Amino acid sequence: MQRDILLVEIGTEELPPKALKGLSEAFTDALAGLLSEHDFSFGAVTGFASARRLAVQVHELTATQADKVVEKRGPAINVAFDEQGQPTKAAEGWARGNGISVAEAERLVTDKGEWLLYKAAVKGQPLADVLPELVRQALKKLPIPKPMRWGAGSAQFIRPVHTVTMLYGNELIAGDVLGVASSNHLLGHRFHCPQGTSLSYAGDYEQALEQAWVIADFAKRRQRIVEAIATLAAELGGEVIQDDDLIDEVTALVEWPVALSAQFDDKFLAVPKEPLIVTMKDDQRYFPLHDKEGHLLPAFIFITNIESKDPQQIILGNEKVVRPRLADAQFFFETDKKVSLHSRVDGLANILFQKELGSVKDKSERIATVAEQIAKLLGADAAVAARAGLLCKADLGTQMVLEFPETQGVMGMHYARHDNEAEGVPEAIFEHYLPRFAGDMLPASTAGAAVALADKLDTLVGIFGIGQIPKGDRDPFALRRSAIGLLRILVEKKLTLDLVTLIDIAADSFAGLLSNTDVKSDVLEFLMGRFRAFYQDQGIAVDVIQAVLARRPTLPLDFDQRVHAVSAFRSLPAADALAAANKRVSNILAKVEGDIPDQVDEQLLTEAAEQQLAQAMKAAARAATVALGNNDYSLALNELAALQQPVDNFFEEVMVNAEDANIRANRQALLNQLRELFLQIADISVLN
Repeated sequence: MQRDILLVEIGTEELPPKALKGLSEAFTDALAGLLSEHDFSFGAVTGFASARRLAVQVHELTATQADKVVEKRGPAINVAFDEQGQPTKAAEGWARGNGISVAEAERLVTDKGEWLLYKAAVKGQPLADVLPELVRQALKKLPIPKPMRWGAGSAQFIRPVHTVTMLYGNELIAGDVLGVASSNHLLGHRFHCPQGTSLSYAGDYEQALEQAWVIADFAKRRQRIVEAIATLAAELGGEVIQDDDLIDEVTALVEWPVALSAQFDDKFLAVPKEPLIVTMKDDQRYFPLHDKEGHLLPAFIFITNIESKDPQQIILGNEKVVRPRLADAQFFFETDKKVSLHSRVDGLANILFQKELGSVKDKSERIATVAEQIAKLLGADAAVAARAGLLCKADLGTQMVLEFPETQGVMGMHYARHDNEAEGVPEAIFEHYLPRFAGDMLPASTAGAAVALADKLDTLVGIFGIGQIPKGDRDPFALRRSAIGLLRILVEKKLTLDLVTLIDIAADSFAGLLSNTDVKSDVLEFLMGRFRAFYQDQGIAVDVIQAVLARRPTLPLDFDQRVHAVSAFRSLPAADALAAANKRVSNILAKVEGDIPDQVDEQLLTEAAEQQLAQAMKAAARAATVALGNNDYSLALNELAALQQPVDNFFEEVMVNAEDANIRANRQALLNQLRELFLQIADISVLN
């Protein structure tokens, strides 16, 4: 069977840079999936994407669909024939629709009955006949929230389409996609090759475009940018401030990347580096540089989409563009410093946090109160935590943060330092936003951790307190992120704070504002529910998490210790047998009517196996108690793992439901004590 390379390219106006990578991956996956669904065989599939094109190259693609046999089931036999064995109208209609007689039909026999069956041999269609429709279907699958129309046609896509190429080997596949007929014409670089180029063989796609000043492969173009900016940075004696998202965005903006460096006046370095970095990255897509100590350098690297004969003119142009933006940041900084951070707190009364929960000033005052109490529990400087809590949102009223919202917190830190706030306050102001996203750093100071916990608790308790519980994907106050951040701080910083205590402190700070009378239990349930996502992201098995959740430890650090202990126990040779035994014990005890004795009467232990189990349990309990006293759950489970053989022997040799009621109750008490030994740590009966 003939096999060759297929190239499908959609040439467009400039595509949205932040969406390009996702669009390319979706187009590649969709087209490959549709070809597979339609019985085409192929090898490797490669996606290409640049500012003006989406393309897919399919290697070793068959020229024709595989032939197949389609089974069409007809009516059941008791419906297909009457009492005399003659075909009914239902059977004849079905047969006629398939172009056969009832007599030619086969029979399908299953354990559920017997039916008429027709097996039709379907000849595979040529690729040229089905590809245009498959391309249209693939494009409809792309994540395009707001498609646009252009010209007088009715076609809709994310950007106007100028060219469509469907080339199989050297054969152009005719067809119409998004109102554009397929041709072998490809768009070249907008400036270096505006006339475009033509493609005679699908396998030459990359080379043909490179001659038209386009690097079509996203990954190759990205690597070229990474290497170019690293080389330039080294020449300038600095390092690029790493930002993978920015590299991806710039890669999507250009088709022929050329890296250049430029300078700015070092007087701007008197401004904190964060807003300077934001304006260079977000406004201009520049790559700022810093030295090995992390100090910003008065230089930046940018990527241009043209191989200029006079690059100095481009450099001067970019330096001219960035200067007023840096001057704005300088002006905002100097203006903001004229007013102290503390004097801005009253202004927060004009910023609404939530209409039922008050202003941002109200929130700041609550954070200060809660942070102070948390700091006392942690043995940290309560005054520092309270002051940082009061000031932590004050920079929201500064011109700098209004212009550069990404700098909130960090500018509060700089302004607090300028105001000579007490040691630890500036850092805690910045740290109270941490962690901002998955994998982000945590507060370094204990006071910062206290303020961060207070802020997250205020949001969680407040929003739950007015009944706005997250449902489905809706989470406008990012409560799930706050919850995970709170757990991360408590666990990773090894803080011995109980969730119940923290929720009580936060709830009390609202002084009657909350309408939900179940707010404390609701928030606790929400936080306990976050443990599952928190540990699944770390690769912990779901049944391990469930085993610990069954015991509901509300001290996150304690929860963490139990989870890791049970996860380690799960790999022990004795784990499966003990988990099964605990499950069996749970089932037995669940059926007991009446009370189970608290103590085991050794005089009633008549069988050797139950006597041995009782003695082994005493020894294991003593050892486990010592381990549990040190919160060493792993050691405790290791000690209890020694019970495997005595437990197995017990179930093999002893009848729990003895006829004698006293003996039966005594054995139930023994099993209950066995179960309680493990429940001190987790419910291992739920382990798979």
